[in-house]
Amino acid sequence: MFGTLVLSLSSFLVSDGARRPFTVKFFDDLQNFAYEKLPQIVITLILAWGFTRVLKAITNRVVRITERHGAGAARLAQVRTLASVIRATGIGFIAVVAAMEILPKLGFELGPLLASAGVAGVAIGLAAQTIVKDCLNGVLILVEDQFNVGDKVRLAGLTGIVESLSLRKTTVRDGDGTIYIIPNSQITTVANLTRDYSVATINVSVDFSADPDKVLALLKEVAMGVRNDPAYKDVFISDPTLLGVDTIKGSQVIYPVQLKTKADQQWAAMRETQRRIRIALAENGMLPGDPLRVYGSNSQFAGSRGIDAGVTAVAADPTTAKPNQINPFTGEGM
Repeated sequence: MFGTLVLSLSSFLVSDGARRPFTVKFFDDLQNFAYEKLPQIVITLILAWGFTRVLKAITNRVVRITERHGAGAARLAQVRTLASVIRATGIGFIAVVAAMEILPKLGFELGPLLASAGVAGVAIGLAAQTIVKDCLNGVLILVEDQFNVGDKVRLAGLTGIVESLSLRKTTVRDGDGTIYIIPNSQITTVANLTRDYSVATINVSVDFSADPDKVLALLKEVAMGVRNDPAYKDVFISDPTLLGVDTIKGSQVIYPVQLKTKADQQWAAMRETQRRIRIALAENGMLPGDPLRVYGSNSQFAGSRGIDAGVTAVAADPTTAKPNQINPFTGEGM
């Protein structure tokens, strides 16, 4: 049945003198496209695919060589970042070149398009200002080495690990697995949390009755114990620092303890130090501070100073206290 239909169509086209030139031209063009242009298009696509595979293989090999030679974490992050940017930019360039080779073979004239590129460029530039800003800012991020793949950063109010970086965007994944795609033009301030070193500050709250000299000596002993522990000594860059008495509020006295460690490795040492401080304070009978607890006289904390603690505190007369006043406009206490 199909053969009969083809023969009928062929006889109709041959018998119709007016349609014969169009039919012949159509089949000639189709034959010319199949024998000349189609192989060129296929070869162009194959070459583009091959160049893309070679580019990916080269960038991946550079990263593997860097890892094999035991480069530092910062150097490895830089290599990974540059490899990802080169790969993305190279694939885009290959796609553009392949498109310029294929479109003329499909009948598209690139001459008028290129001639009007000036006017079109202005229009596209006005419409794509953000993309241009993204790319320029991406170049500055790479040139200035602001951050690299694998760094923990705070960008545009978001904190996480940099998973990928291109000229247009930065991909960040936070602690709960959420991934954020940030255009580079939105990155105005960079907080790199893994550059060089980290400093953890532990604010130890101790009751006002404790002797500050004894508290500082105890905290120094505990902090140095963690510093010299084989499980944590490789994490520290320098000895812990005690800043003395920082704040006094009510019966609460704050003693800051600073730990300087390798970049983003302060958490385990900080937790262990806090655990040991808690145990040491309990063993030495030192109470935690309370900003709402206020002593009526010095005798209530004089025991640790060797002062007679037998004098009782003078209780405040409740009849002399002012009544609570309420602001009629805000409803808050005055």
